[in-house]
Amino acid sequence: MPLLPAALTSSMLYFQMVIMAGTVMLAYYFEYTDTFTVNVQGFFCHDSAYRKPYPGPEDSSAVPPVLLYSLAAGVPVLVIIVGETAVFCLQLATRDFENQEKTILTGDCCYINPLVRRTVRFLGIYTFGLFATDIFVNAGQVVTGNLAPHFLALCKPNYTALGCQQYTQFISGEEACTGNPDLIMRARKTFPSKEAALSVYAAMYLTMYITNTIKAKGTRLAKPVLCLGLMCLAFLTGLNRVAEYRNHWSDVIAGFLVGISIAVFLVVCVVNNFKGRQAENEHIHMDNLAQMPMISIPRVESPLEKVCQNQPVENGQEENSQERSFKDCLARLFSWIMGISHCEHLQLRTTSLPSQKSHDIEADGFSLHWTSSLFTIHS
Repeated sequence: MPLLPAALTSSMLYFQMVIMAGTVMLAYYFEYTDTFTVNVQGFFCHDSAYRKPYPGPEDSSAVPPVLLYSLAAGVPVLVIIVGETAVFCLQLATRDFENQEKTILTGDCCYINPLVRRTVRFLGIYTFGLFATDIFVNAGQVVTGNLAPHFLALCKPNYTALGCQQYTQFISGEEACTGNPDLIMRARKTFPSKEAALSVYAAMYLTMYITNTIKAKGTRLAKPVLCLGLMCLAFLTGLNRVAEYRNHWSDVIAGFLVGISIAVFLVVCVVNNFKGRQAENEHIHMDNLAQMPMISIPRVESPLEKVCQNQPVENGQEENSQERSFKDCLARLFSWIMGISHCEHLQLRTTSLPSQKSHDIEADGFSLHWTSSLFTIHS
């Protein structure tokens, strides 16, 4: 694969940094500013779906945000660094370093060590996916404005002033609530669940990394146990959100789908299942070979068939003329096979057997034996 010029490589690097910075800024505006207005969703009077008790602030949860974000940011980084270091050391031990991929930066002399390149690449993609998951979740929460199960406990609507005479009466508008505006605004942002999406994204990305990277012997049972343990922790995080009345089941399931989709997309389409560039180039080369057009070779008619068709044997001819025409046919075939233009050294010998007829051809030490089962001379 031809090496990219240094200027083009630097431009691509700067472009990726701009995309990363834009993603971080967009996540910041979604999370900490009021740039995007949350959709105000109404509710029915005394709706049982939103009358759960208030579980308290997020810090009092069994899985507080600080713990969740620390694990989602720290554990994959640690595992990827340790895994790439172990793989690099094994490649050095087997003297396979020369076959590793190299990223050219300036000219043809300088390249980043494969350990650093792979580690930065995988961690960069993981960080980008983490912010992308946060953006998707915040966008869904802003657009839908779905209410939390404990919304009415925070809203504290005045049912008498609102005229709630029956449960089927629908109430809309922000003025219906009399509680803390900040808590009410947080209670309007539950679909999809951010905690469920981030936890399952980190677990799925790390699971696919372990499955595709660790190929050591003796890990046939250790890898499934570790991967299933990570997925179980993410699943328990979603269950905890439902058990504490902080999210609905639909919120958690939607968060799982968002996190899994982003992780699978990045691993399969961006980092190519954590394979190196050499494996990617070989895959592209095989695809190119598979797309090459097929060459069809036409059928070539045998010279013996042409000669025999041009010289048909009639029933009324004599024995000598029959043998002479058959000898000429065999002589032309033998000269075509051996590349002999003149067949003056070709001696034909006809041998008659009581049960069958056979014809032997001797030419410069070569002998051809044709049995009567292949060629039948009509008398």
